[in-house]
Amino acid sequence: MRFPFLIIDDNNTTIKETLELFENFPSYFCVGIAKDSQTAINQVIKLKPQLVITQIPIPSNDTLLFLKIINDFFQYAETIPYFIAVASLPNYALEALQSGFSDYIIAPLQLHELGKSLFKFEKRNTSTLYSTICLKSYSDYQFVALQDIVYLKADNNTTDLKLFNNKTVNAYKTLKHFEDTLPFYFLRIHKSYIVNINYVSRIHFSKSKCYVNYNEILPFSLTYRDNVDSIIRKINI
Repeated sequence: MRFPFLIIDDNNTTIKETLELFENFPSYFCVGIAKDSQTAINQVIKLKPQLVITQIPIPSNDTLLFLKIINDFFQYAETIPYFIAVASLPNYALEALQSGFSDYIIAPLQLHELGKSLFKFEKRNTSTLYSTICLKSYSDYQFVALQDIVYLKADNNTTDLKLFNNKTVNAYKTLKHFEDTLPFYFLRIHKSYIVNINYVSRIHFSKSKCYVNYNEILPFSLTYRDNVDSIIRKINI
C-alpha cells in the first residue's frame, strides 16, 4: 500500500529536506507542495492526500486562520487527511491539536521523529482502498478491476474506460464523477482524460504528451500541470 502526502511549506530548503527524509519510507509519495494556506486548502480538496505535513507558522502569517479553516474542514469533508505540524517552537501546539492535527513535531524534522509519526499514522489509518468498481446500465452490471484501467476518456456525459487488454468499457457517469471517487493513483491530466499513473511510461513536456504502456499517447494541459508533476514525483523514487 502506498500513501500520498502533501507538503505545506514556503521554504525551499526545508521542502528539500522533508522530501529527502521521505526517501527512507518508500510507501509514501508526494502528490503536491503548497506554499500558502489558500493553495494548501485547494490542494487538500483536489489531490485528496492521506497525509499532510505542515510547517508552522503557516506561510503568509495567517496561522490561526489556517487552523480555523482546518477545523471547519473536519466538519464537512468526507475523507480527512492525517495532519502533522512541524514547528520550531511549541507556541501553536494547543491550537493545532484542538483544530484536528494528529501530531506536533518540534523542528528541525528528524528521521526518527518522522518515523514515529508515520508509524502512528499507519496504526490509525483505517481507510481501505477498494479494488473493483461496479458499472451499472439498467439491469446490466459490469465489474472492473481498478488495476486493469489504463485511462478514462470523457465522451459527452459518459466515460470510456480503456483497459490494459485494449478493451473499452462504457460507463454512464461523467469524468468528474470518477475524478471525485477513484483512488489517489488516478489523476486527471486533461479536461477529457484521467490516467492510472501506474501505466505512465513517458511524459513529454514540450509536446504536452503523456505516454501510457509505451505506445499510446494522451494529451495533458497546463490546467492539470500539478497532477502531471505529481506523477513525476511518484515515479521518480
